[in-house]
Amino acid sequence: MKETRAARGVWASVTHATPLKQDATYDHRAQQAVLAIEVHHTDGRTVHSVLVLTPNQVELYAIQLEQIIAKREQAARPAGDTAHFAMTRHGGTVHDTQLNELAGRNVLVTGGAGLIGSRIAACLRQVGARPIQLCTLEAYPSHTYRDLFGIDPTDSDLIVGSIQNPDVVRKAVAGADYVIHAAALADVAACTREPTAAIHTNITGTQVLLGAVAACDRVRRLVFVSSASVYGNGNPENWARPCEEYRTVRKLLEAVYGNVPPQFHEHTPLRPMSVYANTKAWGETQTSLTLGAVGTSYTVVRYFSVYGEPQVIKENSHSWVVAWFATRAVLGLPLHLNGGGHQVRDLVHVEDIAAATVRALVAPRAHNETINIGTGTPTSIRTVAELVAERYPGTRFVETPMPPGDPLGGYASTHRMEAVLGWRPAITVKHGVARYADWLDKTPEAIPAWLRAESEAATA
Repeated sequence: MKETRAARGVWASVTHATPLKQDATYDHRAQQAVLAIEVHHTDGRTVHSVLVLTPNQVELYAIQLEQIIAKREQAARPAGDTAHFAMTRHGGTVHDTQLNELAGRNVLVTGGAGLIGSRIAACLRQVGARPIQLCTLEAYPSHTYRDLFGIDPTDSDLIVGSIQNPDVVRKAVAGADYVIHAAALADVAACTREPTAAIHTNITGTQVLLGAVAACDRVRRLVFVSSASVYGNGNPENWARPCEEYRTVRKLLEAVYGNVPPQFHEHTPLRPMSVYANTKAWGETQTSLTLGAVGTSYTVVRYFSVYGEPQVIKENSHSWVVAWFATRAVLGLPLHLNGGGHQVRDLVHVEDIAAATVRALVAPRAHNETINIGTGTPTSIRTVAELVAERYPGTRFVETPMPPGDPLGGYASTHRMEAVLGWRPAITVKHGVARYADWLDKTPEAIPAWLRAESEAATA
């Protein structure tokens, strides 16, 4: 296995390989690097060998090894360890010197009564801002808004209306110092079933809002809420180039470290696979075109997979995997693992999502930037199911087909997020799933009647 190309046929018998040291020795005269490895075969043989890498392969190896090391360091950090960042938490209140800018400011939050919008509004109140929540109140039953999301329909700062209505939007924007655009038809399955409805809300509504913001001198910055779904499955050519030398290095790394899911950087080419993702990709570009032309500051935040209390499930949806699994498990229903549950997600608790979004309003380096909001830790859907099953012993798994538009996924590169916002998420997936299960046990009204009926029918 002295030459990389000679290694093509041996991988079937390799269980794993271990670098004898992480750094390769580079031969400047031969324009190649030598990596010493220990190869373990299925028949029990252990062989010390040498892998010769071309300059391109060295670069690819270094990039992927950096990702693996970053992933391991992230997993090794104590939960909530934020010592070297400017943010601290005391008694549930967020403190940050940059956030002082928001004290006394009016912040328009479109979609402000939904799960994420209501958490953003709560975070804004903590730092002394006045959130103005614009929402149709049509995505959930009224009791969900009132009893679970804490929305008071009589609040004078709640505007019940649509972002597609230019008069409503212009009036709301006129009184705002900052704007967070979180309103969307955000269910992938619903957008696939009703693409026209997705276009009306996610494209027409976004354009109405951008036009109002562009015409208003008062607004200091708009934060456009996008989604990691714009990456799709990523471009396989970015991490497994078509030429044999890149494929071989990829195989080596997988033999050494196991399968490495794609990591999405903000500069990764967008490859939306669903109507929803396509509307978000359009919104990102249109935000830049519309506000860039008039000099209004904006920030695009790409949320990875949002979960956490008080999230509730919707019928005929396959989004919100933690809520779906926990709600079905508590009723004794099997968990559906679409495609076997091998998809990868970067799960971010809604409290961390809200905190990051508020920081994006005022962080100086976030001006006209696009930022991933994720943990940097990949989690498979099957792992989520196993975490839920630990809480509800006896939970059964059923493998089901992959639904349309459901990407295999990946995880976030968080370097820009940490550098620009001076912050990182504090809630681990294991802790977050446990928190959600605790909340669901104490909040039985969060379980919809239609799912209870399915459970009763299954046990009848």
